Amino acid sequence: MNRKNPEIMKDKQLIVTAIKDGTVIDHIPSESLFQVISILGLDKLSKLVTFGNNLESKKLKTKGIIKLSEVFFDSSDINRIALVAPSAKLNIIRNYEVVEKVKVEIPDYVEGIIKCVNPKCITNNETVRTKFYVISKEDLQLKCHYCEKITTRDNLDMT
Repeated sequence: MNRKNPEIMKDKQLIVTAIKDGTVIDHIPSESLFQVISILGLDKLSKLVTFGNNLESKKLKTKGIIKLSEVFFDSSDINRIALVAPSAKLNIIRNYEVVEKVKVEIPDYVEGIIKCVNPKCITNNETVRTKFYVISKEDLQLKCHYCEKITTRDNLDMT
């Protein structure tokens, strides 16, 4: 492999340098890739980040993928990913080997990661942590614990 240029063409496929330790987020719907990048703040990251979009996928037709060197996520970040890319899978890499595969799942309860869409909700007017019950995972509907307003994927606003 060419060390000066880690990305080279071989047999008309792009070869991307492997990461020693980190996370690969795979099977991101193409239309959700940049939203995942945004909600995780990856544009501000000082570590190596490689992403591809509209890659061929048997399952999704096209997909996005993100490779992050020396980056690992907590459950709150995984829940954020699940809300915008429920088909995503995380591969945890240690010493160039996949040591764990995590399929993201929309949780039954979401706390402190999205805003209520109701401007009159107490969470938008006082220092109160947001709480939502997931009432539908298929078309993503979240019910506010305080005002009972329904938030959907179309009006999702991360905190």
